Formats: sequence, C-alpha cells, structure tokens
Amino acid sequence: TLFELYVEEELVQPTFVTDLPLAVSPLAKPHRTFPEKYAERFELFICGRELANAFSELTDPVDQRERFVKQVEAHRILGAAGNASGGEDEEGEKRKEEYDYDIEIDEEFVEALEYGMPPTAGMGLGIDRLLMMLVDAPSIRDVISFPLLK
Repeated sequence: TLFELYVEEELVQPTFVTDLPLAVSPLAKPHRTFPEKYAERFELFICGRELANAFSELTDPVDQRERFVKQVEAHRILGAAGNASGGEDEEGEKRKEEYDYDIEIDEEFVEALEYGMPPTAGMGLGIDRLLMMLVDAPSIRDVISFPLLK
C-alpha cells in the first residue's frame, strides 16, 4: 500500500495511526462517524515498525460474511492476474507467488457470530517486534524464538 511504501519508515517517534481504511480491516467494526470508509482500529509505530495493532471486533455476522466474500473474490482476482501474466515480469512473478494459495470463507466463525457476541476489542503487541527495536535487529528472524522458522 502507499502507506507502507511512503509513510511507515518515517514514523520514528511513537505514533498512533488511527481510523484505518475499512478495506484493510476485515475483522474490525466500522468507524462510528465514518462507517463507509474507516474502521475502529489503530496501529502503534515506533522506529518505522508496527509494534501493536488494535481494533473493536466486528460482531455483525451479515457484515462479516460480506467482507469475507469480498476478500475471497479480491484474492481470486489478484491471483488470476498474476497467473495471467505468467509471471513474465518481476511484478507478475511476485504477485503469482503471493497469491498462489486458496482462501475460503470461515463459515464456523460467521456461524459463531450468528449466535451472538458481546462488544469486544483487542490489541496485539508484538513482543518479537519490541525486542527487534530494543536490540536494533534489522529482521524479525534475528530475534524469533523458534529456530525452525528461521
């Protein structure tokens, strides 16, 4: 995204990025003031790296199913575009590799939402990312706890 390309690395001081686009927040509740455009979500960036991600959970099963359908369709289209180019150029090859797997709607998750879920929110704090920042490691692989994943 443009944000990743032009903004992330410039966020040196601790910065909370709020009101992220709904399109990149498939599990987040729509924003209270601008529900068509934004999600109730924030990310914390320090030293150009995302350290935390938090959002209000989407609890509407109809909305969630619609978002999953759009996500599956977008993945299919992007994968087809990569395959159509045959990976002949570098960008086509990258896209082909990035979307070379199938995804499907998580019907069990949507069914669970249909039974009802109270208002919920959560935050993920990357301890590995925090460690990267503290030791000035260039890659998460340098600090990951599981050697088999290195």
